[in-house]
Amino acid sequence: MPTLDLPGGAVTLEAGPVPEPLTASPRIAYSAVHVVADPLAEADPWVDCAIDWERTLAFREHIWSLGLGVAEAMDTAQRGMGLDWPTSLELIRRSVAQARAGGHLIASGAGTDHLAPGPDVTVDDVIAAYEEQCEAVEAAGSRVILMASRALAQAATGPDDYARVYERVLSGLRQPAILHWLGEMFDPALEGYWGHADHGAAMETCLQVIEGNADKVDGIKISLLSAEKEIVMRRRLPAGVRMYTGDDFNYPDLIAGDEQGHSDALLGIFDPIAGAAARALGALGRGDMEGYRAAFEPTVPLSRHIFRAPTRFYKTGVVFLAYLTGHQDHFTMVGGQESARSTLHLAEIVRLANDARLFADPDMAAARARPVFAARGVAV
Repeated sequence: MPTLDLPGGAVTLEAGPVPEPLTASPRIAYSAVHVVADPLAEADPWVDCAIDWERTLAFREHIWSLGLGVAEAMDTAQRGMGLDWPTSLELIRRSVAQARAGGHLIASGAGTDHLAPGPDVTVDDVIAAYEEQCEAVEAAGSRVILMASRALAQAATGPDDYARVYERVLSGLRQPAILHWLGEMFDPALEGYWGHADHGAAMETCLQVIEGNADKVDGIKISLLSAEKEIVMRRRLPAGVRMYTGDDFNYPDLIAGDEQGHSDALLGIFDPIAGAAARALGALGRGDMEGYRAAFEPTVPLSRHIFRAPTRFYKTGVVFLAYLTGHQDHFTMVGGQESARSTLHLAEIVRLANDARLFADPDMAAARARPVFAARGVAV
């Protein structure tokens, strides 16, 4: 087995299991997936959004082949951090066409990211921006994931503005949406969402919105990195409204659930650990809790490291692992985000991914890791 002399100590890469498809899942499970940049495009990576469509769509086929759904054009795809709305819509259209052809599960992000926040932006402007994107996503044939809005966070004067926006937007949808409450640890511009800096007070507003529009809400994904807050909210959701965990720190326990319910999943970490997620969910479906824990628990230290503060840069680790595991042949990101994490951070990702047995081909992973670290001044 190959050995890498990484900062912090040498590590010998060991072969993990080859991913196998999940035939029947006891939970709805979406992977929020990344995009693959085109490293040879004549484009400025800090300004232009150049996508390698072949590799990007091939990765979605990989996720579907394992029995997971795709959550398209979300923050994992660098939405608002390199991926603009016109490119997002093209991505959604292409992915939905593939999903339809294969009978696969997909839901797609609609937000207001084409509307720049500013002092002149009104709540009505936010509604119009949401409606424009929702109409486009539904016209493409996808369920909407209603993403949090930076423009709304700035324009709203209190909880009533959030209620007005969400009621109006939800009322116009053809099918129930998945709401996404993205915490400020993922995006600092969303601090005070739902009209309150305190998450408990914000939850009350969010629950009121859901209760008043329950027939238009399939579920809610909350990304607050707090199992306690998610469980409190999960137990208060109206009948028929799902909790989709977005907690990349505590997902095994939240998905397993308790005597009062469980969370389904819509997770960014399901991009790099898709194979392990499929094994875990398969075991859960068989009632094999030991197998469930054995598949999931080694991935938790890796996930907590990838999503460590500043959490918004987690995409760098996700794409680095896609490169190491052979899903793309370079470590280049939209927006130049491959530079967003340190060399030591990347070294720890290799170490923890090895502990989680994510390298089905250790020789390939080592061969791909070496030039990345060499370019950063480390001979491995």
